[in-house]
Amino acid sequence: MGESQTYCPPQDRNAFVLVYPQIDPVAVSLGPLKIHWYGLMYLLAFATGYALALWRIRRSNSGWTADMVSDLVFYVAMGVIIGGRLGYVVFYGFDRLVDDPLWALRVWEGGMSFHGGLLGVLAAVFVFCRQYRSSWVDVMDFVAPLIPTGLLFGRIGNFIGGELWGRAVIDPTYRFGMVFPHVDNLLRHPSQLYEAVLEGLVLFVLLWWYSAKPRPRMAVSGLFLIGYGVARFVVEFFRQPDADKGFILFDWMTMGQILTTPMILTGLVLMLLAYRNDRLNPRSGVSAS
Repeated sequence: MGESQTYCPPQDRNAFVLVYPQIDPVAVSLGPLKIHWYGLMYLLAFATGYALALWRIRRSNSGWTADMVSDLVFYVAMGVIIGGRLGYVVFYGFDRLVDDPLWALRVWEGGMSFHGGLLGVLAAVFVFCRQYRSSWVDVMDFVAPLIPTGLLFGRIGNFIGGELWGRAVIDPTYRFGMVFPHVDNLLRHPSQLYEAVLEGLVLFVLLWWYSAKPRPRMAVSGLFLIGYGVARFVVEFFRQPDADKGFILFDWMTMGQILTTPMILTGLVLMLLAYRNDRLNPRSGVSAS
């Protein structure tokens, strides 16, 4: 895809070219104790999800209590961390695991898979539902609008860590891009920020608005799968494919797009079934007050 070419600055003086700031991955260092930015982003993600969930249960008919929300956030956090790391190891880094088994435990170095994290959340919600004898579908509808804020902070963590950078911009007239000096001297798409906006902010606003009123059961979950799937599929055209994988199908489809396609199809099926049954789920609504 032209990665070996030398970067040529845009001819347009109004072009907005940024240089990636070299950010220390350690946010706070107190002697032997080191707090990484990546860990702080996860902490912010879970804290934000917890606060939003408490806001949701203000609805008098929500059926949720603060204790239930606390337990749910704990289960989801475990699902995200364990599932996300295992998913990354299996989908993207199995060869490295063979060479260095302890690498799988070094979560603070980065390397989490959204798709693995999603599977972890699905499993965690199942355990939660067993404990509280709740409907798995209803709980997933409750959780879905909270997930994009975690994606927002996660992608910011990717950016701070200087990982998952975008593809090189070859067109010299392109007006926007970023140079990542620790990678090369090419102008690249800051795809981490694209994902933070689309998968995080935009998807959150969409789901928060949509779930502000009772919707058919499975509809909120279906919209999440469609929304994330489309956003991720599109951004993959700007994100640099993994070096050890490259393009897997049709000489243009990446691993992220392959894993995301079933999400979009599943979301469409859920939406179809939801509106065909048209049974409202009042517990999925968000308090508009």
